[in-house]
Amino acid sequence: MTTHDTQITQTDETDEHVESLLDEMTLHEKAAQLAGTYVGTMGETRTVEDAAEMVRDHGIGFVTPFGYGASPHRDSEEVVEIANELQRIAREETRLGIPILIPIDAIHGNAYVEDTTVFPHNMAVAAARDRTLAEQIGTVTATEVAATGSSLTYGPTCDVARDPRWGRAFETFGESPYLVGELASAKARGIRDAPVDVAAMAKHFPAYGEPERGEDASPVDKSLSSLYRDFLPPFEKVLDEGVEGIMPSYNSINGEPSHGSHYWLTEVLREQLGFDGYVASDWNGINMLYENHRVADTRREAIRQSFTAGVDVHSLGEQGHVEHIVSLVEDGAIDEAAVDSSVARVLRLKSDLGLFDDPFVDSETATETLGAETHRGISLDAARKSLTLLENDDDCLPFDSNVDNLLVAGPNADELTSQVGGWSLKETDELDGITIKDGIEAQVSDETTVQYERGSGIAEPDDVDAAVAAAKEADAAVVVLGENWYLHEFGPQDVNGPTERFPNRADLSLPDAQRDLLERILETGTPTALVLVSGRPLALPWAAENADAILHAYYPGADGGTAVAETLFGDNNPSGKLPISVPRSEGQLPVRHNYLPHPYPIGEDEHLPSYDPLWPFGHGLSYTTFEYRSLSVSNETVGEGDSVTVSATLANTGDHAGEEVVELFGGREYSSVVTPVEELVEFERVALEPGEERTVEFEVPVAAFDVVRPDGTSRFEAGTLSLRCEGLEATLEAVSQR
Repeated sequence: MTTHDTQITQTDETDEHVESLLDEMTLHEKAAQLAGTYVGTMGETRTVEDAAEMVRDHGIGFVTPFGYGASPHRDSEEVVEIANELQRIAREETRLGIPILIPIDAIHGNAYVEDTTVFPHNMAVAAARDRTLAEQIGTVTATEVAATGSSLTYGPTCDVARDPRWGRAFETFGESPYLVGELASAKARGIRDAPVDVAAMAKHFPAYGEPERGEDASPVDKSLSSLYRDFLPPFEKVLDEGVEGIMPSYNSINGEPSHGSHYWLTEVLREQLGFDGYVASDWNGINMLYENHRVADTRREAIRQSFTAGVDVHSLGEQGHVEHIVSLVEDGAIDEAAVDSSVARVLRLKSDLGLFDDPFVDSETATETLGAETHRGISLDAARKSLTLLENDDDCLPFDSNVDNLLVAGPNADELTSQVGGWSLKETDELDGITIKDGIEAQVSDETTVQYERGSGIAEPDDVDAAVAAAKEADAAVVVLGENWYLHEFGPQDVNGPTERFPNRADLSLPDAQRDLLERILETGTPTALVLVSGRPLALPWAAENADAILHAYYPGADGGTAVAETLFGDNNPSGKLPISVPRSEGQLPVRHNYLPHPYPIGEDEHLPSYDPLWPFGHGLSYTTFEYRSLSVSNETVGEGDSVTVSATLANTGDHAGEEVVELFGGREYSSVVTPVEELVEFERVALEPGEERTVEFEVPVAAFDVVRPDGTSRFEAGTLSLRCEGLEATLEAVSQR
């Protein structure tokens, strides 16, 4: 029997099993498969015992026992014990023995369980511009998620970050729809091809990353052309990888909350894009229709709206959701056939994941799998490749590892919680990793004296005088500033506290305490490298002008301290490229590379350029020098459906081996509607030895230049297409074929 025949047979058997179960199920049992619960303190406290009772007494189909709010956090043995017990109850103590599905927020690894591999956050991975790396991260994440008894990861994140004030920017792959789509789909591919059965849920459909005021979950009130051009492409790309689930966004679009939009969840997602998996609410998104958006006057009506819009599963529905679904069917407000379709999607997924065959996991296997040396090696590789050198005046970096006296200062120098960022454990004793201070101490010679003076908190002063005194005696200084651990709208309060007013969406500059520390250390004249640990781009024009060197570390993960230290002392040549533009101030926003052109009514010379960020998208320096020597195209003309080969020749003209990300941008000279001045259309990471030269070839489909119309439809248009690669330009003609 061929593989294709085997797949058909398995599909047929699954369908028969699902149909058989549906025939047996009562309406209440069906509705229960569309409801979930959690363990933790989020509004109301839910214990493991509470979750077990809901599974046993109500047949709840989903339980999220590990994640934010699930305190106390547990080691792998406890996690496996909880997962197995919940599955045992579902299999042995419910009438039909249907297993539960256990989702987890594994945004950057299975980071809510102790001893796991905690990767750099997605913004850092985007700086690395490495599809293979993103795929490896997906595979490791799936492997460690499965080892702890979970069977679904909430991700990959397909949001395009178009407002850097947004508190979830660090979860994204940046501001370019193409970059986000390429890396999200690579991560999904890694999850799919892992040697375990774990489902992926792409989020947050259809558009979340440009909320008004930068305020999380506020309206994303964009035109259809923007929605289809700027937000949907990553989802289209990731759907091609066969993700099993989709999660809607919290916000409203054109007056319709995503969780209640039949247009987006049914007409677009299912009918236009062909998605046949299941849709689950983003946590409390259904109740928000009633509590926040105010488009439903009761919780029951919110459930009706979301279900008829296309949401299959209420992630926090519990028994209340079950009762409302039953009554809505009995009252004729929703069709039981529609419920059957939703339940069938859930049961089919559980069957495909092998949960009916064996939903249990082994604690010894989990211990061996979590944080394995090869897994941690991939995390370290990601951190190394992501580090982005923003400034390096007079080749301040790399420092000499034999330096006599070195000062390490700043609130993020010895703070692992800040280094891993949100969607992770946040207590130091729960985390296993290398801080930047620890990494530096391991990197320098045994004769080097390393003095650590914190000098500042995130927003509150510390003993800055001690740090300044140490800087005066030091031969070099590393000052590690930035943001701390946060989620969503910069919470929770136990991290930021009543006096910690940073980070927030009103201020992208450093707090006074951090800036004072940096200024006073720089005044000593000691060569100083500023290392930024942050989830978002920070507006730092003063630092850009005055600091000797600036290294952006993003949230580099548990092993990021080693990567930062290796880079500061030259064992790693920085090669990251900014995945998001860095503004000069909050007042300059929005600022992004793919802006729309427009008139200058008074005169262009009297205005700042439309795109004039502090550091542009794609910026990133190296310890060596690269020269782009040529850019050429294989065809002078192309037609609809064609592709063109674009060749760029790159040479390493410096003294060090290094890696460069070759980025190709494309645009149109003219079009029937306004289109972005340019978009990233391709990229490739290239490693070159000193003196080595290489020609990189990109195969670019002409569809990359399609024009998105006001109604959201795309079409080919004839005209001149422009290409740019690091100062080199080329053009070709798109011609109509008759």
